[in-house]
Amino acid sequence: FRLNMSPNNPPVMQSDSCVSSTGVLEPKSKSDQLDDIQNTPAEIRGNFLKIIAFQITLRTGWIFKTESIVMPVVVDLVAGSGWLRGILPVLNRFGQSIPPLLAADFVTRTPLKKRVLFAAALTMSFCFLLLALIWKLTGGQRTPWLPVVFLIIYGLFFIAVGILQLVLSTLIGKVVRTERRGRLMLFANICGSICAVICAYFLLREWISPERGRFEYIFAFAGVAFLIAGILGLFLCESKDDFPKTKPFSIRSIFGQVYTTLKTDHNFRLLATLAALFGLSISLFPHYQRLAFDRLNIGLDALIPWLIAQNLGVACFSLPAGWLADRFGNRAVLRIALLGLCIAPVLAIGLSWMGESANGLFVWVFVLLGLTPVTFRTVSNYTLEIVDRDQQPRYLSTLSLCMAVPTMILAAPLGWAVDHFGFEPVFGSVIFCLVVAWIMTIKLAEPRHSVTS
Repeated sequence: FRLNMSPNNPPVMQSDSCVSSTGVLEPKSKSDQLDDIQNTPAEIRGNFLKIIAFQITLRTGWIFKTESIVMPVVVDLVAGSGWLRGILPVLNRFGQSIPPLLAADFVTRTPLKKRVLFAAALTMSFCFLLLALIWKLTGGQRTPWLPVVFLIIYGLFFIAVGILQLVLSTLIGKVVRTERRGRLMLFANICGSICAVICAYFLLREWISPERGRFEYIFAFAGVAFLIAGILGLFLCESKDDFPKTKPFSIRSIFGQVYTTLKTDHNFRLLATLAALFGLSISLFPHYQRLAFDRLNIGLDALIPWLIAQNLGVACFSLPAGWLADRFGNRAVLRIALLGLCIAPVLAIGLSWMGESANGLFVWVFVLLGLTPVTFRTVSNYTLEIVDRDQQPRYLSTLSLCMAVPTMILAAPLGWAVDHFGFEPVFGSVIFCLVVAWIMTIKLAEPRHSVTS
């Protein structure tokens, strides 16, 4: 073990070991022990602040397109069926799994990752500015072509999101030291949530009424925020990578690497299975708001407190999660976060049985859903700790694929099932999967302790 000391931080014990393919912790190489970060101390501090600024801006734009609240409402307005709402998580998980997997080798070999980050953010911005223009021209009126166009643009958006998340995680592994990643998550989520909540509170009150929403303004604001985030990413101080290309590009070889990674690394295979079960919780995202609208008799203006609650939840949960991750490791945070996510759908169903008397309490469901981005970041940070830097893009993209496949297969059928069998059976099946995922955290190895798990 080495003792990390700095004037402003308490001592943190950091393990000089990593998890082998058998799940046993083995000594890290010299470069791994130093995190392989080649920037000067001033550049490291600057990068820490720049990534926080990037994530604050990204989160501020993201609150205006939240897939658990805003986008399902838009789909209901232009189409209004459960299976179409169910397609939203499919596009979400496809975009954040298959494209990153195909791009992992390209990202690894790209000397400056921040350029790819900017290109992805620019694409995200273009998609929402285009949606704003379309909504302005059509007024959101139901037409046969509007749902198709909306879903195509939304799918392209999440392809860009998938690439951005892969590059961002890779950059964090490249320019942020291991013992500061929990702190990064803490500051980025708290500051980002506060900024997002302030913007949502003052702007959405002007753009959303109980009867209608000015979604052209909502989409335009999100598009501009994504553009600003991309520009901020270009200011990162990043040393050039020089990883050689080992094999020619081949889709077969890429999926072969996924199979090999899962086959040879027991601990990562366990993590991937856990992540797949956790990913199913995203299938419920479009249906929380529908559950409330159907059973609690509320208007569109309920979106505002829900959005604020979900983002405040991210901030409140990030505060202890970041500290716990740096102090005790990401495994401990993952256990707590999954337990909270198990409670969210249980609470939603319970409140829906209470009828209109639960109108003011339903906001707590979205507070608990604020654990979702915390869980995503924790899973990524855990992955960064158990693998060498040149393998991080491959492991992260493999993880995203495993997390996405169950959702891509089941999200639309679950949306259809909501229409035909009700909310309870669908929510109950996902609750069971989350409980199993929580139990699996007990078997995960802790890379900061020299023990076998």
